[in-house]
Amino acid sequence: MTELKIGYARVSTVDQDLTAQHDALVALDVDPKRIYVDHGLTGTNRDRPGLRQALVACRRGDTLVVTKLDRLARSVPDARDIVDELTAGGVRLNIGGSLHDPTDPVGRLLFTTLSMIAEFEADLARARTREGMAVARAKGRLRGKQPKLSPKQEAHLVELYRGGEHTIGELEELFPVTRSTIYRAVARADAQTSPPVKGKPKQVRARRAPAS
Repeated sequence: MTELKIGYARVSTVDQDLTAQHDALVALDVDPKRIYVDHGLTGTNRDRPGLRQALVACRRGDTLVVTKLDRLARSVPDARDIVDELTAGGVRLNIGGSLHDPTDPVGRLLFTTLSMIAEFEADLARARTREGMAVARAKGRLRGKQPKLSPKQEAHLVELYRGGEHTIGELEELFPVTRSTIYRAVARADAQTSPPVKGKPKQVRARRAPAS
């Protein structure tokens, strides 16, 4: 059986572009048809459709290729779990052209170090978001709980919710809105992205002629 290279790429927000990662994977001899992507999902969220598809596509002897380790996972436990799953299935991991050897002590140390850096960067990004909102609130730009959010604010709220990096409580504090407002905003966004459901045409009853 021919050994294949399976590519995986990810960006955290819908505004980011996957082109650079896609081109880098192709340069590493990955067939463009075998590249799986997640657009607008953070590495701290293990439940990613593209990642699931990439892992399922890997067979014994294949190689999963990513440009950087933080594209695969943003936490040490997730990174280890994914590598353990790959190793158990006889699948190798290629990180930016370097083949990871889970049996090599130096390789394991380097992998753990890179995982810790990726997790630290994710924690730092969350901290910066909270600090930025606190500064804005202190300057009077955020004035208590508002009954409604602007379209831009609501889109940002939904993006952070789907990203999975913030809890509902954190989102309530960041924006600041109630839990029900967050769920309504997400529901509206889901309704806008879902295809319209075609219902049955309404039957119009004929009016009776008035009695003479």
